[in-house]
Order: sequence, then C-alpha cells, then structure tokens
Amino acid sequence: MADPAPWLVLVLPAVLAVATVGVVAFDAALSARAAGRPEPLGVSAGVPFREGARLLVGQRRTTLAADGVLWRAGVVTLPVAALSAALVLPLGTVSVADLAVGVVWFNAMEILAWAAVWLAGWGPNSAFSLVGGYRFVAQGLAYELPHMFALITAATAAGTLRIGGIVEAQADLWFVVWMPVAFVVYLLSAAAMAFWGPFDAPVGRELAGGAAAELSGVDRLLFLGGRWLLLVVAAAMAVPLFLGGGGGPLLPPWLWTLLKTAAVLAAVVWLGRRFPTVRMERFMEVAWVVLIPLTILQALVVSLVVLAR
Repeated sequence: MADPAPWLVLVLPAVLAVATVGVVAFDAALSARAAGRPEPLGVSAGVPFREGARLLVGQRRTTLAADGVLWRAGVVTLPVAALSAALVLPLGTVSVADLAVGVVWFNAMEILAWAAVWLAGWGPNSAFSLVGGYRFVAQGLAYELPHMFALITAATAAGTLRIGGIVEAQADLWFVVWMPVAFVVYLLSAAAMAFWGPFDAPVGRELAGGAAAELSGVDRLLFLGGRWLLLVVAAAMAVPLFLGGGGGPLLPPWLWTLLKTAAVLAAVVWLGRRFPTVRMERFMEVAWVVLIPLTILQALVVSLVVLAR
C-alpha cells in the first residue's frame, strides 16, 4: 500500500515542521484560555516563531564539570530520533521507506529517544537535570511494555510488521473498532513518550525544568522542538496503526492522513491539558497493574480472532 517514495525525504521534514508549529500554537491557545486570557488566533499562531527566535539568539548555558559531548549528543539525538521514526510513516499511499520491519524500526527510534533525554539530563552535571533524566527512564519502564503490546496487537491482526501492510489490513474495518484498548493505550504511551501533559514529570517545574533545566539558547530549542516533534510523529503513527491510514471516501488518501493526524493530535493535546501531572510511582503502578493486563488481554482476543479466520 505505502509505496517507497525517496522524494518524500524532502517533503516529510516540511510537513512535520508545519504540524509541529501548529501543535505548539494550539497548545499556546489552550494555555492562554486556561489562564483566563484568551488570545486571538493570530497571536497564538505567532508563539512558536517568537519563542524560536528568542531561543536562537539566546546564549548557550555552561555548567561546572559538564560532559559536553554527552550533553550535546542527547540534545541533538532527540529530534533525530523523531525524524528517523517518521521515515516509515505513510502519507496517503507513499512513504519514505515501507520497511518489512517498520513497526520494529519505529519502536527502536522511540527507545533512542530514551537515551537522548537521559543524556541531556546526565551531561550538564546538575542535580535537577539528572533527576529529570532518571524520571524519564522510570517513565519509559512504565509505558514501554503496554506500548509494545499495543503495537504487537496491530501487527498480529495484520499478520505483518510492515506499516503499509497494517493499513491494507484495515480496508474493510479499522482496527480501532475491534481493538479500542490497544488504541487508547497507544495514545497514552505516545503522550508519555513525549513527556507531555500528565506525563511531564521529567521536565517538571518543581525540578526547575528537570531534564531541560540547564538548557538554553539553541540547545533548548532543539530539545523542546524534538519533544514536540516526537509527539507529532507518535500521534501520526496512530493513523496507519488503528485508523485505516489514508482510507476514506471522496478525499485523496494523503489528505485523509493529514486530517486524521490533526484530529488525533488535537485530542491528545487537549486531553493533556485536562489532567494533573502523574507521579512516577503512581504511573508505574497503573501501568503494571492495569495497562499491561489489559493490553495482554486485548492481544489475546485479537490472536484468537486471527486464528479463527
């Protein structure tokens, strides 16, 4: 279904950049409304550009006895991991690389983001940033298993690890209809992966910014931009995995993909503003006691359906 299209390498970064800017602007509008000072659409749309310009001209911070190589490597790796994960994302009927192990590739790039955030927290030799980095590792240990079971459930139903094959398997019925638990758990893990909403403890205010506490200037721009980009890519992957990819009436497949992605992103960002930050031990308990059993049960039901076909 998703034909390899090398030319998409040039288009994909632009599409992701526009989506990231749109999500940041939407979040800024929600933040202003929550603070009791609603802003015109034009003002909110300018927030990512103003913030980006401010960080670009800002001075890079240095700390005593910092490991500069690991610090900068972590900062740069986060957006690189997000972009690499997007290589298997189909845009309608085309993708940069419709790998036979696309699901594995996507999950591997998410794991790379673990290392990126931890290195960004470790490198500055700062207590606050180090605690933030370890918080993200702990959060990853909580969400990764449910996340992997959600991915495996979609792959099992399709009988393939290829993202294009998963989309093809939904020609008659979207997976979200008969595997809603996997879909919800996937969206939860997508937010946790980008340490967004109730899962923002790794960059919490009580830690002066946590893993991002010592970041400023271009470093902070890359790190926070990579965080938003990771959220966009993770939310966009829900479309081919559970929402039929570019399938839909009347409109071209690429437009359906964009519309579904926008809807998922809007829902994730809006809901993320509705819940308080979850403490690590509470999230770990919920993940192991509730989410993992539910996703295993969902995978079992899907497996039985596949065997009965």
